[in-house]
Amino acid sequence: MEVKRIPFEDVIRINDEYAARQLDAYQESFEIDADRYFEYNVQRGLRDISGNGVLVGLTNISTVTSKKIIDGKVVHVDGELSYRGYDIKDLIKGVYGSHFGFEEVAYLLLFNELPNADQLEEFKQLISMNRTLPTNFVRDIILKAPSRDIMNSMTRSVLTLASYDEKMADTSLENVLEQSIKLIAQFPMLAVYAYHAYNHYELHDSLYIHRPDRNRSMAENILRMLRPDSAYTDLEARALDAALILHMEHGGGNNSTFTTRVVTSSGADTYSVIASALSSLKGPKHGGANIKVMEMMKDIHEHVNDLNDNDEIEDYLKKILHKEAFDHSGLIYGVGHAVYSLSDPRAVILEDFARKLAAAKGLENEYHLYQTVAEKGLDLIRKERKIYKGVCANVDFYSGFVYSMLNIPVEMYTPIFAMARVVGWCAHRMEQLINEDKIMRPAYQSVCEPKAYVPIAERK
Repeated sequence: MEVKRIPFEDVIRINDEYAARQLDAYQESFEIDADRYFEYNVQRGLRDISGNGVLVGLTNISTVTSKKIIDGKVVHVDGELSYRGYDIKDLIKGVYGSHFGFEEVAYLLLFNELPNADQLEEFKQLISMNRTLPTNFVRDIILKAPSRDIMNSMTRSVLTLASYDEKMADTSLENVLEQSIKLIAQFPMLAVYAYHAYNHYELHDSLYIHRPDRNRSMAENILRMLRPDSAYTDLEARALDAALILHMEHGGGNNSTFTTRVVTSSGADTYSVIASALSSLKGPKHGGANIKVMEMMKDIHEHVNDLNDNDEIEDYLKKILHKEAFDHSGLIYGVGHAVYSLSDPRAVILEDFARKLAAAKGLENEYHLYQTVAEKGLDLIRKERKIYKGVCANVDFYSGFVYSMLNIPVEMYTPIFAMARVVGWCAHRMEQLINEDKIMRPAYQSVCEPKAYVPIAERK
């Protein structure tokens, strides 16, 4: 008997109808009363009511500080971020104006020391040498399957690269370090070429593939490969270099790094681990947050008549906060952070680059709008929301603005984050392999009631 083939479009429609019908009937059965979480003292989101993370491990890679104990009392302070003990502000100041710092800071995170001149040059050459992909990989893997979701494309590419690695499953430290350096070097190509494929096949624009220049830094190469004419200014490259350094690492508790730790603990290979981290990063509550900031600012432009009227801006922000405007989430995006209270040091640094870029590109009015939204948004949240630890503008509030002034397409915002954070992921993978030989397996308390089996003929 010949089975009639169902058209793909009908399969999608049937699936949609079935899912909608099932959810309408059974959604309540998935819900758990919020009081049960208090009953069993479950820290939802692995954070307590004050925003403190549940301690699940130790790390020597970075330190995120938002409060200190002074005279026996917990006091909220301006945020601090250090890589291997070095204050992020000092690292940015140390490289700005003299050389590009991505490679130097990557070396620091991977090897726990700042390189001397010879060590840095050797590492830069190693990164440069690995800026290559397998023969025909761009044509066969990236260009033949364009996607508007560049993060998904990168994840697919990372998993496909495993097929070209004869030592893919080797989790020895030496091999994992080698794989890490390769992926750090390859990430910009995976992202930029995926964007060009989407831009050409989906948006019907011209297709151009620029090879990386082995004599240029990571930031310079990203701009060089992304732009049609490969041209960029020194300020643009240094602003991107700073953004990459600021996004490179942020403690073991952020969602994608924790994912890296969890998947590493299972004994998985490097490609599976990094693909998992990419999938975690792409969410709008994590790496995709700056896109929501840009959408919110666009919405403000469309609905506020006078962008120089601070009162009108404040009134519209109230509507956003009260779920009456924008996406009705009640969130002023880019304001607030899970850890930082008084200030986010990354936001402080990136704001300065935003100011410099705005001055260079004649966008001072837009910069002042961002300042106003941040100031008024913070005031409103402090007045109307119960905040246990204070609230501040975070790095996502300014990163999207910086990327827009660098003419980076919005589809590339989260991939830019990934190009930086892959260094931190690799460092944490190494630390996990060295120090913890146990699979991570937290507990979940079952609240399921026992039920008696009913034969199918007797079910309603």
